[in-house]
Amino acid sequence: MASRVKEETLLCPGCQELISRSEPVCPYCDLINPASRWKGNYFARGLAGQNKTIRAILLCNVVMFIVSVFIDLQSLHFSASPFGFLSPGSNSLLALGSTGTIPMFQFHHYWSLISANYLHASLLHILFNMIALVQLAPLVSREYGEHRMIVIYTLGGVAGYGLSIAAGVQLTLGASAAICSLLGALLYYGKSRGGNYGQNIFRQVGGWAVGIAIFGFIVPGINNWGHGGGMLAGVALGFLLGYVESKPERPIHRVMAMICIVVTGGVLVWSCLYGVALHSL
Repeated sequence: MASRVKEETLLCPGCQELISRSEPVCPYCDLINPASRWKGNYFARGLAGQNKTIRAILLCNVVMFIVSVFIDLQSLHFSASPFGFLSPGSNSLLALGSTGTIPMFQFHHYWSLISANYLHASLLHILFNMIALVQLAPLVSREYGEHRMIVIYTLGGVAGYGLSIAAGVQLTLGASAAICSLLGALLYYGKSRGGNYGQNIFRQVGGWAVGIAIFGFIVPGINNWGHGGGMLAGVALGFLLGYVESKPERPIHRVMAMICIVVTGGVLVWSCLYGVALHSL
């Protein structure tokens, strides 16, 4: 009987109230078709732009990809492989702020620890990362608060790439280190909160973490150090910052988020100006 009840009910993705799977509309928050996997993975809600911060992060990634494509059209790659289709040239990516031991120690691009989180090596690369962003970020924003989500995303990305540089990775880029920090924060949240909801979050996000690890070892060229570093940073930041149910957002969280926004914005503007100026010489 217990297993049957479990199969016929679910936690509404919109309000986390226990409802019947057959409900066409959640009686608590009016979410349409709450049993849909489309609603359950937060993709639709994130993509719809309910959170302006998430939409801004996505837009910055898209703009940086467009700049990387058009800054050096002669080096643009149209590989038949989906993993290499519409790939910006390595020189333009280096100029715009890809990170690693080469940019950091040979060219002293210390700002690349931030800019690399907004650059991508191909169309498929940015597509996968942005899908992951709009699936995970709305949940982190709700459980930690918008300001703490910004801090986790920014510092987690920096920490992930910092670890990969310490491990000797020469050249790397992509939003996956920052996205893995969101995963880490959700792993901490699910384990710390406990209960049915916390356990569900932990299992779902744990599946993501295992999938990313397997993908990283199967597909060549994946920065596993960046993924692992971002995830560990997310766990640590989740513990240090706390989540909404254990610790309400405070003014210090708002200040930290604003610093992250200002620094990130300044770095991205600088990287675009630097990249354009370098290629115009």
